[in-house]
Amino acid sequence: MHCCRAMTRARAWARSTELEYDAAALNEVQTIQLAPNCSLQPRAAAAFFATICLVSFSIAGYFALHGLWPIFPFAGLEMLVLGWALRLSLRRRHCLETITISEQQVEVEHRDGPHYSQVVFPRHWAQVKLRPAGSRLHPSRLTLESHGRAYEVGKFLTEQERRALAGRLMRSVGRVNESPPLSGAATGLRPR
Repeated sequence: MHCCRAMTRARAWARSTELEYDAAALNEVQTIQLAPNCSLQPRAAAAFFATICLVSFSIAGYFALHGLWPIFPFAGLEMLVLGWALRLSLRRRHCLETITISEQQVEVEHRDGPHYSQVVFPRHWAQVKLRPAGSRLHPSRLTLESHGRAYEVGKFLTEQERRALAGRLMRSVGRVNESPPLSGAATGLRPR
């Protein structure tokens, strides 16, 4: 499972108490943070890898002593692939996507360890598109698009989580040439 952390915060820059409510409604910002659920910790991964290596090489050693020595290199190759897969899984712990929606723009920040990218779209012209998968083996793609640019978000989410995020973004961003108020978009409520 993957985790979606969402925060909504309002900023109000009003000098009098009568204007504070209106300023908060105008300056509301929604922030959605997406991160893969990586429950495997490095110490647990090392213990798991050491245990599997011990078992695999013990079995391969037993067969090698009985004349079936070709099993030993294959056991080594299997452990090499397992170590690579564990390293790849542990590297995903550092992936974080932050989607910030304000009255003026939609900003997407992607951090993957030392790599950082940021894309900004004008909210009024931004489109949220959930593109269906080309086949059953591939997931759908959730993109934010505007002025000929597209950026995919939530690559690591499950299909159900991607659909839920698409619905939330569609309520918050709106359609082209439409910018719904942010105060009701977070909960799915529409202003009267």
